[in-house]
Amino acid sequence: MTSILMPYACKPEESKGRLYPENNQRSLNRNNFQRDRDRIIHSKAFRKLDSKTQVFINIDSSSCFRTRLTHSLEVSQIARTIARSMSLSEDLSEAIALAHDLGHAPFGHAGQEEINLSIKNLNMNIGAFEHNLQGLRIVDVLENRYINFNGLNLCFETREGILKHCSKQDAKKLGDIGARFIDGTNPSLEAQLVDYADEIAYNTHDIDDGLNYGLIELKDLKDLYIFGKCFYDIKHLHCEFDEKILILETIRSLINVLVTDLISNSTKIIKQINPKNVYDVRVKCNMIRFSEPIENYLNEIKSFLYLKLYRNDVVLDAAARGRHIIKTLFEIYMNDPRLLPKESLCRYSDHIHQQIVDYISSMTDRDAISCFKSFNR
Repeated sequence: MTSILMPYACKPEESKGRLYPENNQRSLNRNNFQRDRDRIIHSKAFRKLDSKTQVFINIDSSSCFRTRLTHSLEVSQIARTIARSMSLSEDLSEAIALAHDLGHAPFGHAGQEEINLSIKNLNMNIGAFEHNLQGLRIVDVLENRYINFNGLNLCFETREGILKHCSKQDAKKLGDIGARFIDGTNPSLEAQLVDYADEIAYNTHDIDDGLNYGLIELKDLKDLYIFGKCFYDIKHLHCEFDEKILILETIRSLINVLVTDLISNSTKIIKQINPKNVYDVRVKCNMIRFSEPIENYLNEIKSFLYLKLYRNDVVLDAAARGRHIIKTLFEIYMNDPRLLPKESLCRYSDHIHQQIVDYISSMTDRDAISCFKSFNR
């Protein structure tokens, strides 16, 4: 049964369309946003997310820490729940969530920072690297799966959701997809809710992974209001259970608190603003957000994770190793671009500097490590 969407939800039959016209005869059982989701799942860039890490770099493959793939799946699950509860497009939310990290470089945010440093230091004649822009570039140009066009030829609404951030300078080069960064309008509610689903997912799973890796301690987390409240409420009811189970139940409870608040508060805002259609969503204020108390509690968690986890010596040391690998690879390929794989050199006609950035940024952590070792034997 097809769910009934609100008037201001994005509807697949009302999409602004794709970059290249297509014959839909082979997709009678799927709507436009479902086709986008399927194209993303079958893409090479999506599969590579399995070996691109979030926070913990160079973790043994037998570990259970999050990768960008598992993170994207968690974001998708949370986004679908929110969209379904608010009668928004679950299909579009899922597609955006699955694609939102496609443009990330190896070695997390440290990798992106080092790519930009290499671009600057090596005087590469291209703009700065930004994972949202690279994600759009991947789905628009770099994926090579179809006879009639480059990229995945996704719908405007999916591409718009991938592009979370963009400078006005870059936006001017993107046409319609960058217009909202110039004129100050908003993306769809589906794109907005995926941003929050991303925030819920990475904050809660970084707590989980940080505890598992021994970089943060439960006693410190208990001092955080919202985490402490969830933990003690569960412990009061189930004190006989092992602490590890209580922690997992706490994280599950925390996700539920955040999702429930986001749905409740956003529904209230939408009711007050009363958008009549998607156009109203775009020209009025952002309507998806947490209540102020929950926002404050979540900020407390983010500050804690920044100090205790992201700035931890173990994490920083691993990031430094990743940065050294990327720096070295850039120097090698800039000195001799002929070392790039042939398919990278001949598939499209961009500037050689752009091809080097595309190739290195597309690497998984393991790809980059293996390539680095091959040049240093």
